[in-house]
Amino acid sequence: MSIPGRAPRPNRPQHVMEVVRTERIAPSLVRVWIGGPGFRTFVPNDFTDAYVKLHFVKPELGLEPPYDLAALRETLAPDDLPVTRTYSVRAVAPDSIALDFVVHGDAGIAGPWAARVQPGERVVFGGPGGAFAPDPAADWHLFAGDESALPAIARAIEALPEHARGIAVLEVRDGSEEIALRHPDGVEVQWLHRGEPSEATIGLLAATVGAIAWPAGRVQVFAHGERESMKAMREQLFTQRGLERSQVSLSGYWALGRTEDRFQAEKREPIGVVLPPA
Repeated sequence: MSIPGRAPRPNRPQHVMEVVRTERIAPSLVRVWIGGPGFRTFVPNDFTDAYVKLHFVKPELGLEPPYDLAALRETLAPDDLPVTRTYSVRAVAPDSIALDFVVHGDAGIAGPWAARVQPGERVVFGGPGGAFAPDPAADWHLFAGDESALPAIARAIEALPEHARGIAVLEVRDGSEEIALRHPDGVEVQWLHRGEPSEATIGLLAATVGAIAWPAGRVQVFAHGERESMKAMREQLFTQRGLERSQVSLSGYWALGRTEDRFQAEKREPIGVVLPPA
């Protein structure tokens, strides 16, 4: 249903590709490579946190992509509308892109899809978007995040010059979830074993960052992950360390105890604000 006085949201360009292959890279991480003939429409950007928006539809509706989302909002029941999920681009190859999915059994939509999807299945998505790339003028770099931020952090670390200095604090369930990362010798990678996420683990990442020996010079920070964890990180970075906004990329990718749809809705509410407007 359209809202009087509000212009309908425009349709953004969509890519129609297919799954090329999948890899289980850790017990709870599945990498899906997407390409095929439709890959020629994909134009990579220069952001290391580049992301795409996947559109999931009910097969029984028989919808054919690209989807006219504006028209579907006018004609379909809310429960039948395509569901959109946002994922960071882990890698771009000459003929495909890789997306990493956190999989926890049957919870959610995208994770179970990634766990079962087979080569040849169609994938529809928009993008890429993005906002961050390592600043070559920074004296050192700080990366902090959980599994949801691991693809973007890994790409950023890999994009650093060989002489770069930095620290990456990566929060995962346990040692089995650690994955190999290519990084300059001057970048220290610390794995933080959290166990299952809970209210008791929310402050661990910020506390670990607060305990590191802070190198000299101007830092650039990329910190993303669970929303309340990032609020604790906000306190650490701005109040304790006195950083400027221009030095920090900070946001929540998900929220403990929230469905993805509820998490997205709360972004427009006070509880969902990680970094208030300057």
